[in-house]
Parts: sequence; C-alpha cells; structure tokens
Amino acid sequence: MNFGIMVFSSAGVIIFYERELLMTNKISYLYDHVYHVFFGMGVKVLPYSGPVKIDGEGSLKHLKMILRKEGKRMPLVVTGPRIVKSSFFQEEVRTLDQYAVFSDVHPDPTIANIEEIVSAYHSQNCDCMIAVGGGSNMDAAKAAAARIACPDKTLQEMGGLMKVRKKTPLLIAVPTTAGTGSECTVASVVIDEKTHHKYAVNDPVLCPSYAILDPSLLVSLPPHLTAATGMDALTHAVEAYLNMPYHRKDTARLCEDAVVKIFAFLPVSYEHPDDLTARKNMLEASYEAGMAITTAAVGNVHACAHTIGGLYHVQHGIANAVLLPIILEDYGRKIYKPLARLAKLTGIASGDEETCAKAFIKQIRVFNKQMDLPDHIEGIREEDLAMMAQWAVKEANPLYPVPVIYDEAHFIRILKKAGNL
Repeated sequence: MNFGIMVFSSAGVIIFYERELLMTNKISYLYDHVYHVFFGMGVKVLPYSGPVKIDGEGSLKHLKMILRKEGKRMPLVVTGPRIVKSSFFQEEVRTLDQYAVFSDVHPDPTIANIEEIVSAYHSQNCDCMIAVGGGSNMDAAKAAAARIACPDKTLQEMGGLMKVRKKTPLLIAVPTTAGTGSECTVASVVIDEKTHHKYAVNDPVLCPSYAILDPSLLVSLPPHLTAATGMDALTHAVEAYLNMPYHRKDTARLCEDAVVKIFAFLPVSYEHPDDLTARKNMLEASYEAGMAITTAAVGNVHACAHTIGGLYHVQHGIANAVLLPIILEDYGRKIYKPLARLAKLTGIASGDEETCAKAFIKQIRVFNKQMDLPDHIEGIREEDLAMMAQWAVKEANPLYPVPVIYDEAHFIRILKKAGNL
C-alpha cells in the first residue's frame, strides 16, 4: 500500500473511530474538522489520474481496439433495457467478436440486481466489463466488479471507504448521460433493498480503466433525463467547489470549468437535443465534476438526496436539483465568496459577494423551472424524517468537509423544506 492511501485511509479511520466513541457525549464538531484536516492531507498525496479518456463523436468505435490492446476476449456488457434497443448499441456493440449482455440494470441498482450481474459474469466466462448507460448502469458494473474481486465480502461489508482493495476486472465505461460522472469516479452507489438504505462503496480500484465520451450517444436522451442528469453534474461541481479542505491543485479549476459549461450548454442540450457541441460540452462538464468529487467529495445535498432516493425512489438528479438551492441558501454567508466567483465566471451577476451569491442560487431555481423540474419532493413522510436524518448524518459526518456541518436536527429541517412539510 502506498503512502497516499495509508494517510487517506488510516488517519480517517482513527478519527472516525474517536468520533463514534464520543458521539454519545454530544462532543462538538471539532473532531469532524480535525478529520477534514488529516483526510485532506491524504487526498493531496493520493495518486489518482482517472481513466484513460477517449472522446469525440464516433469514439465508441474504439471498443474493439481497447479490448484487443488489453488482451480481453469476452466482455460482459452491462446496460439497461432502453440502451440495448438503441441504434448505436446495435451498430457498435453488437459488432464485437464475442460478448455477453446483461440488460436488466434497475434505475437504482439493488444488491440483488448486482448479484445477478456477478452471476452472469461467471456463467458466461467473462474476463472484463463494458458499462453502457447512465450512472445506474456504471455503478452497478462497478459494484459487481467489487464483488468479483472480493467473493467473500458482501457489498454491505464493502460500504464506506477503502474496503475492496483488490484488483477488479477491467471496466470500460460508456456514459449515455451527462451527469453522474461515474465513468471517472471511485464510487458505486447501491441500495440495500431490505432496508431501502442507499450508500456508497468507495475505493480507487473501482475507477474504470477507460471512459469513452461519445456525444452522439446522447442525442436520443429524453429532455427530462437531460435536465435531471445535468443538475446532478452541477451539484457535483458546486459541492466539490465548496469542500475546500480536500482541494488539490486542479480541483477548483475542474469545478469552475464544469459550472461554466453547464450554465452555457445545459439549456441548449435540453432545448436542442441533437446539438452535438452542447452534448460534447456537457459530457466534458460531467467528467470534470466527476474528477473533482473523486478527491473533494460531495456534501450535504447528496447526503439528503441519497436518503430520499433510497426510501422513495426519487431520481437522483431531481432530488439534487430540489435540494441544491435550499442547502446553498441555508449555508448563507459561509459560501458567499465562492458562489460569487462562480456567478461572475458564468456572467450572471456582478457586484458585491452577497448579491452575486444570491443571484447564482436564484439561477439554479430558474434552470429548474425552465426545464420543468419540481421545486419540492412529493411524498416525504414526517414519520421517516428521524431515520432519514440518521442516514444523512452517517453519510456526511465526518467524511464530507462541508461549509456547515449538520446534525440530525438540522438535516430534519432541510428535509422538511424539501418536502414542503
């Protein structure tokens, strides 16, 4: 194990253990801040360069070349029922010399769904995987890769940080949405169907080996998915931007580039789905935001969105779109300076920091309205709030270096706002 991963893992585990021991005494958030300092030190030396990126119109044609180069003969193509019927799937994937297909990935992959992928991989004698589709398909393939690498560990046992630690099968990620960034992250988000708890398995070995960013694959994406996945990418970029303790040299630039592209090209992608320039820029923005969250992490928006998605099956991008302006407003003055910079970079405001920051948040709501996304989440139940807040706290603290650390009561207030309760 190299020094970067040792710091990244060991320091965090020690501080997390101390925090868990002292939580019953209502210890202050000092331990979370100390965790952020030590974990940030590990992040800065963690060797991570992302996958080999192959981009541009028609780049899906490189699949055969990659398999030949890597000496792989039998890929398992992991996808969903919509993708497997698409013209590009018929024209490109089906021209591979040999392959097997698993085309029943659920929108929110469950543990049982992932076990089906593992079974298909072994029964077809596969030696690598190709994940084609949105975040669910790529996350499902990554989780299956973790199980293949660690047959004696359950996904529950691998939930959290650095619990895979074994070489996984070669994975080629082919995103057909511009949102999750899963093609370049080290995380896989899954749902325990028994508890409805949505959680992540995080380990550098889960990062795909290759990412193929072909904008022509997005032209058939329905407008509502363009909107939801685009807001997911925006949430990634903004949350990573605010998580300054984990920033590396390139983190702020990646986030700023992603935000600028999303503000410019998400509306175009929504209104003109066949605009390849817009689709290309959105794919790039999603990738940049994915690279940013891999080291800088997400934040309280995602902690809430995961609980909502797992419990009520709300599409992840929609949950993020609703929660993002609510939580940014809640952070208040703590984030005026970074949001003001983003507002100026995107050209939506000028002037003092408070004015610009509020204009940035307002523009997020404008985007939601223009793309017919909801302003609240229907169906959140009062009786679920305590459990949801517990899940959110467990996910967020102490891992996410957010501008404002939330306790359970604070998460409940946010969830009530999101549900108009």
